[in-house]
Amino acid sequence: MKIFNTALVASLCLSTSLQAQILTGVATRWNDSFAEWAVFTTDEENEGELRLRWAMQDDWTEWQYRLGESTGTIKLKWREDLNEWEARGDNQIASARTVWRGNFREWRISDGKHTLTLHSRYGNIWDEWTIRNSSSGHFEMYTSFEGDPRDWAVIDELDESVPLPMKILMIHVVLFQSTPKQ
Repeated sequence: MKIFNTALVASLCLSTSLQAQILTGVATRWNDSFAEWAVFTTDEENEGELRLRWAMQDDWTEWQYRLGESTGTIKLKWREDLNEWEARGDNQIASARTVWRGNFREWRISDGKHTLTLHSRYGNIWDEWTIRNSSSGHFEMYTSFEGDPRDWAVIDELDESVPLPMKILMIHVVLFQSTPKQ
């Protein structure tokens, strides 16, 4: 019985630490492609990835992510409608929808428990994104070098209860809106 309890405690600690990942940055793996990204956390040894699922088919509607033991997918909710995305991972679902149809500068991100509004800070520049006032904390992304969408800094001060699929979905929305599709 003691072995079972120890395994249970270890399992709970692992799942808690995976949920509490603090994201610090995102960068393209290759200088000439926006189809594969490295995702960085405060744990320098725990690098993740976000990449196109069907890169050879040039299909930008499905993505996969991995960070530690967490894996998941991000897909368009409706095949031809860029206004709504869905992330699935760790037995959780998060959705992202434009606040106003066709206006890709402001998104409502939700997992059913948390709802965040992510928006481009400036109307004509896609280099800075942040969430509006939220009781769940603060989240911000900006390019490391102005006008260069290959490297992003992430300020992740969200509450630990905000699930990883929701955070990855916010990163995906920013990257998808702010980078060329090539």
